[in-house]
Amino acid sequence: MSLMNIFDIAGSGMSAQSVRLNATSSNIANAESVSSNVNETYRARHPVFAAQLQTEMQKSPFDFSVSEVNSGSGVDVLGIVESDAPLQMRYEPGHPSADEKGYVAYPNVNIVEEMANMISASRAFQTNVDAMNSAKQMMQQVLTLGRS
Repeated sequence: MSLMNIFDIAGSGMSAQSVRLNATSSNIANAESVSSNVNETYRARHPVFAAQLQTEMQKSPFDFSVSEVNSGSGVDVLGIVESDAPLQMRYEPGHPSADEKGYVAYPNVNIVEEMANMISASRAFQTNVDAMNSAKQMMQQVLTLGRS
């Protein structure tokens, strides 16, 4: 792996964590939204990640050397899936969106879990930034070796 690959790998990680942060913030923003129809109620969304090498190997599994198989090459966002957890049903008979039994369907968003996801994603993003900065500093130090 060359030093230049670090920028590609860290950049793909930063992009993936940005998608994760956006999904998490969308979940938090819609945590208390309701709909008059249960099927239209917001459901928590989560991104699905995969190593880029795995994605490439599924396309052509026999075109890789042993060293390439053992090393990573970044992160792909395969998509965003909706949570299949049950909706939160709250008894609020006076609510305009209540069903005939008096229950209102709230999204299946767990605020504590979403906050933990947000902290984790922001720290992972910062770790990728730190890796890029370290690689940049190493490259600058290599350039100054010939000056002395």
